[in-house]
Amino acid sequence: MSQSRQLAAIMFTDIVGYTALMGNDEQHAFTLLNKNRQLQKPIIGAFDGRWIKELGDGTMASFNTVSDAVNAAIKIQEACNTANNFQLRIGIHQGEVVFENDDVFGDAVNIAARIQAAASPGCIFISETVNHNISNKKDIKTQFIKEEVLKNVSLPVKMYQVIVAGSEIMTPEKPATAVIQNSIAVLPFANMSSDPEQEFFSDGISEEIINMLAQVSELKVIGRTSSFAFKGKNLDLKAIGDQLNVSHILEGSVRKSGNKLRVTAQLISVADGFHLYSEKFDRELEDVFAIQDELSLAILNAVKIRLFGAEKAAVLKRSTDNVEAYQLYLNARFHYNKYTPDAILKAIDYLNEAISMEPHYAIAYSSLSYCYLTLWYFNWMPAEQCLPQGLNAAQQSIQLDNEIAESHLCQGRVKLHYEIKIREASIEYKKSLAINPNSAECHVQLGMCAAFLGNYAEANEHAEKAAGLDPFSLMNMWFICAIYWATMDYKNVFAYGKRMVDMEPRFFAGHNMLGNYYLTEKRYDEAIIELELSVTINPDIISLQGLAHAFAKAGHKVKAREVIERMKKIEGSESAGNSFLGIAYAALGELDTAFEYFNKAMDNNEGYLLWVKPSVILIPGFMQDSRATSLFERLGVA
Repeated sequence: MSQSRQLAAIMFTDIVGYTALMGNDEQHAFTLLNKNRQLQKPIIGAFDGRWIKELGDGTMASFNTVSDAVNAAIKIQEACNTANNFQLRIGIHQGEVVFENDDVFGDAVNIAARIQAAASPGCIFISETVNHNISNKKDIKTQFIKEEVLKNVSLPVKMYQVIVAGSEIMTPEKPATAVIQNSIAVLPFANMSSDPEQEFFSDGISEEIINMLAQVSELKVIGRTSSFAFKGKNLDLKAIGDQLNVSHILEGSVRKSGNKLRVTAQLISVADGFHLYSEKFDRELEDVFAIQDELSLAILNAVKIRLFGAEKAAVLKRSTDNVEAYQLYLNARFHYNKYTPDAILKAIDYLNEAISMEPHYAIAYSSLSYCYLTLWYFNWMPAEQCLPQGLNAAQQSIQLDNEIAESHLCQGRVKLHYEIKIREASIEYKKSLAINPNSAECHVQLGMCAAFLGNYAEANEHAEKAAGLDPFSLMNMWFICAIYWATMDYKNVFAYGKRMVDMEPRFFAGHNMLGNYYLTEKRYDEAIIELELSVTINPDIISLQGLAHAFAKAGHKVKAREVIERMKKIEGSESAGNSFLGIAYAALGELDTAFEYFNKAMDNNEGYLLWVKPSVILIPGFMQDSRATSLFERLGVA
């Protein structure tokens, strides 16, 4: 039996009204079926597609790329409209599928079939995943149509129509979720400079405006990752507004030449496309701070929000007046947003250079702490090479300025993930959130604290708020999923795990969380498949621990031990991987060894210890062991 798992775009087509036609004129129905086959097969082949099978009057095909699938669908629909013999419904979705012999299986197949069934006659409907992938194709136009709960699909599916000549253009349904009137997404400003390397500067200005507006309690501000998801994509602003569920969009451009700077900005009402504000700034480079101030205040004025006292001071607060140091800081942020070890190391270099120029640059110290603590937390660097620097930078940040949200967020990370002081961390996060009420990260961190303390309703409330503020951030989805895992809301673990996999099949955490979900359901074969994918994508100690757990629970103890040996060979595992090794041994039922590792982790202040309880809560006998009670008491976990 030949079987392979891969990412594919799945297309279903269906002849409109075929069942009724079959009842009235069977011979004519068979003639149309043959014409449909003759029309589709060559077009599918021309776009490197694979004809899978016919299902009555429907067909199923797979494609390696989304653009091939959509272009083939357009050609098929145009040919069908020209022939005028019958109408088709077409649905397309992309996801991970299993090819077995001459057939295809998987959730992506089911979703594509359901989208096709929901499509209007003569139309092509596609999923949000497909729409994201083709949004930068200027020759393909789409529009949001509706969001609908489909049979056997856990989350509502957003559907878009591909505009095809000769097809009826459908009237989009209003989004199901009510738009908050005072809400905004700041799209990444276009880099109009002759030097493409200046992209960090245009991105940085956009992000700085996001951060300034985020301090306003009356305004919902979409997070950077979700706003930047539309970078370089030729999407209608109405469609972007609908996807982000906001009432206003700010877009603009930056041209930087030597010391000359031109910034343009337009604030648009999503409902009617009306320009509420438009301005062009021709200034010197050192005026960049004044431009950002003017823009932020003008936006707030346009959406009729007035600022007073401390809130106005927070919006207009400057971390530095040194333009050169500021540019280095923007470059650092441009890199650490890529979230890879190499990019974070580059960010550290830029931050250190900025700090050498501006020794009192508090927000640069908070970013430096974030970078070093990330390298430590994910075991991307040995603890002794990054942890002391991360702790020192956090202390420097709060000492230099305890009135910025970033300093308190920084302190919260240290309190929670290193010192393992959950209540003290909560205090710092709440201070940060009071300054920046739009921080998705702050909400997920507070959600984690609440989950660890047993306040599940509060934890889930923070998870929901974080999802609304940064809906297209994979890291945000991961943390939200982890909160639901800690509160034992396994239905949402599955839902957000699937969402991550649909958004980016090559992101290991989506497969990791799906694997955890299947473990709770005792669906061990499915858990192993997902966790093996997680290891293939990201062969680090986090992924390996999940796979060892799955093998152990499935009774494959030899394989579990082989994975544990792989875990021990990972650099830094002896100082930062004890929590993971303890969980793996607990899954094998070897509790004495497990608690030895947990005690080592406690001695090393390994923040991942906080995730031991959700990982082992379903392991028989673990929660009844007096050593577990002692461990959780030491951690302060409910």
